[in-house]
Order: sequence, then C-alpha cells, then structure tokens
Amino acid sequence: MYGTFIDDLRLYVRGGTGGMGYPRLGGEGGRGGDVYFVAQERTTLKSVKNRYPQKRIVAGTGANSSVRALKGEKGKDCEVHVPPGISILDDDGKQIGEVNAAGERFLAARGGLGGSLATNFLPSKGQKRILHLDLKLIADVGLVGFPNAGKSSLLSKISHAKPEIANYAFTTIQPELGKIMYADYKQILVADLPGLIEGAHANKGMGHKFLKHVERTKHLLLVVDISGFQLSTKTRFRTAFETILLLTKELEQYKEELLTKPALLAINKMDLPCAKDNLNELMKQLQNPQDSLHLLQEEVIPENTLKFRDIIPISTYTGEGIDELKACVRKSLDEETEQENAEYRKKKLLLLQTSGEQKHRG
Repeated sequence: MYGTFIDDLRLYVRGGTGGMGYPRLGGEGGRGGDVYFVAQERTTLKSVKNRYPQKRIVAGTGANSSVRALKGEKGKDCEVHVPPGISILDDDGKQIGEVNAAGERFLAARGGLGGSLATNFLPSKGQKRILHLDLKLIADVGLVGFPNAGKSSLLSKISHAKPEIANYAFTTIQPELGKIMYADYKQILVADLPGLIEGAHANKGMGHKFLKHVERTKHLLLVVDISGFQLSTKTRFRTAFETILLLTKELEQYKEELLTKPALLAINKMDLPCAKDNLNELMKQLQNPQDSLHLLQEEVIPENTLKFRDIIPISTYTGEGIDELKACVRKSLDEETEQENAEYRKKKLLLLQTSGEQKHRG
C-alpha cells in the first residue's frame, strides 16, 4: 500500500451452496451462485475493500426443490467490480488469471451442485478459496527516474495531473496518473511512478512495488537530471550517465524483459548553468558507452544497455523541449501500434492460408 493507495487485496470467496433435492418426486435443487470478478473502469481496489470490509464474498444459495418447482432456481451470482489491470493469484502466489480490459470476467468461485438422485438429493457446497488481487497500473508510458529527477514537474507540464511537487527526494509515494491530450483528441496515459532508488530490485524502499507497476506500462520514459543525482549526503554522487546505467541495472535485475520495452530518454534541468557542456559530454558517453565503462565501478554497470528511440533535452522550469517530448512519445506509441497491427495482420493471414489449405486437402 502507498498511503491510502491499495495495490493488492486478499479476499475470501465462496460459491453458493446448492439447494436440497426432493426425494419423493425426484426433484433437483438449484445450483449455488458463482462469484465473478468483473473489470470496470473507475473502480479501485480501495472501493472493493470498502464494499466488503470483512473481505468475505459469498454467492447466493440455490433454491430447494419443491412441489411447486421441482427444479430449484440457481442461487444469485455475485459480481465483484475490480479495476482493469488485475492479476489474480491463489494463496500460494501462483497467478491463475487476470482481467485487463473493462468488461472482462474471471470466475473466482463456482457454486455447488443442487441435490439430485445421483447425490441422494443432498446438495454440495460451493468452491471456496483465498485469492489475491494484484493491481499493476496500466499506462501507455511509465516515467522512470531517481527521486528529484523532475518526474512530477514533467507530468504536470505535459498533462492535466496536479501532482505534489517539492524539492526533496521521495515526494511521489503513490503512482500519479496524467493524460497527455493532443490537438486531434488522441489521449496518452502517463504514470509517474514512485521514485526508484539504488537497490530497488532487492526491495529497498518501495522498490518491488514500483517495478511491478513498470511491467504494465507499454513504454518507458527515463527522466534524468543533467547535473547528476545524490540521494543524501551519505550516498555517492552519480553523474547523469551513471544514473542512466543504474536505472537500467535496477530494471534489468528485477526482470530482464523490462529492457525490451520501447524507451525514450528525457534529460531534464537544461536551464541550469553548465547544462549544455554536461549534455555534450553525456551524448558522447551514450554514443560509445564502452569507452566510459572502464572508469566506473562494477556496481553501476548493467549487463545490457537500453536503446533509446529518442533523447530529448528538456526543462520543466522553462518549458524547453516539452512539445518535442510530447511529439516523440506520440510517434513512438504510434509506431509500436502500427507494428503490432502489422504482426496481427500477418498472423491472421497465416491462419487463413493454413485453414484454406486444409479445406483444399479435405
């Protein structure tokens, strides 16, 4: 949990018990109701918790068979509205399902069968289990950077979010979402994720929570302070180049696949003195990282380097580069969508061809 922001919830769910059969007339009891998780926009895990404070969800009991209705009615289903982007885990932490888009459903607990001849007219109980709902934010772009790189200022500059902004590390303690609006009404959802710190993959600070959210963003936008970064007087000062390597290493050590996401780099605080010289130096280092790596300590060097689609110098203070950044984000997402569509079309074509060939053979 980040403050009042809940990103995982443990629930007890139970399907309804079946109804009693009617031995004399061979009547069959109704089946117990089922419990479903249904993804719905504008729902939070907090609202689920408020609605079920005991965290127990039980579906309705099936109706007993009677002279009036030999076949008992099914018990009432229970539909729990959850936010889109939920992984459903069993009590051992194994993922058993997910709901990503509004309207998607997951059968959480099945109702018991009604009593019938086969069961001596005795009903069975509904399925019961303990499940964890795990929210991973879904956003088009995730802002990744160490505290104080200017992510919150950037989010408020490019979108309509009003995040808490202050000049100390760890201002963002819960994910902030903002939308970039374009002239043609296209909207891109951006998540500013809590500041990452060195050693996050080992779960220092809120490391794991943060990295879990990164998994569900389509693109990464790394935000780096051109003048470098120092978390506190006790930690080492890191240059902008070292910061980029460290961020890469944190992502990689948590999950290597994160480095396969399309990534952009925003170099912030270009209004500061010496920023231009620092930028020239940084661009040289990024073009030939191997030349500079031997000067650095082992601990900051990742196995693989991130390939940036675009590198954009910006200043959230003066607004320099902000429009260019918005255009680059849009371009990168559009290219990715186009690529996905092309792959989908290719797959569809292959399926059509193979089914055509089979018919031909048949």
